[in-house]
Amino acid sequence: MEATITLVVIMDPPGTVPVFLSLVGRKPPLARARAARQATLVSLLVISLFAIAGQAILAYLGIGIPALQGAGGLLLLLIALDLLTGRGGSEPEVVEDVNVALVPLGTPLLAGPGAIAATIVFVREASGHFGAYTALAAAIIVVHLLIYLSMRYSGLVIRLIRESGITLLAKIAGLLLAAIAVELVANSVRGFIAGG
Repeated sequence: MEATITLVVIMDPPGTVPVFLSLVGRKPPLARARAARQATLVSLLVISLFAIAGQAILAYLGIGIPALQGAGGLLLLLIALDLLTGRGGSEPEVVEDVNVALVPLGTPLLAGPGAIAATIVFVREASGHFGAYTALAAAIIVVHLLIYLSMRYSGLVIRLIRESGITLLAKIAGLLLAAIAVELVANSVRGFIAGG
């Protein structure tokens, strides 16, 4: 239960809707449904991978959580700048679809440094208890189901806010993403300083 609540707070399924709509709100319903499915699967794959082998991957590459936070923050900042300046729409549609599913939705927005770090901590706390591993797996699946449903049915929001609302939402989402990015970079710097 603790893992579910923590991951819901960190991954914030309702909070993904504005960013999702700002990136794919103008696309047809089938394209939005495909992007929601792809982003959820990418996030589930990344979180599952780090749940199974996260500590080993970070140790092998010599990467700490602060470095992961800094990289995720810089990546989100680039996406935020695209949303704020409106340059994101100039790319070909196929490339944009792939990017939306992989970056920024799948990772680092959903499967970001916070979610990855939390998952690694919960795996460490489980330390060989089968019940704890099962509870964590269930938490990961439940959170991703909530994320998928939030994005999949975001079309209801589109009917309410129309085209001008999507443009406004893109600017607000860009500003919020920029704030999240700055927070990630600040946490990364604090982590490096605390680590010596």
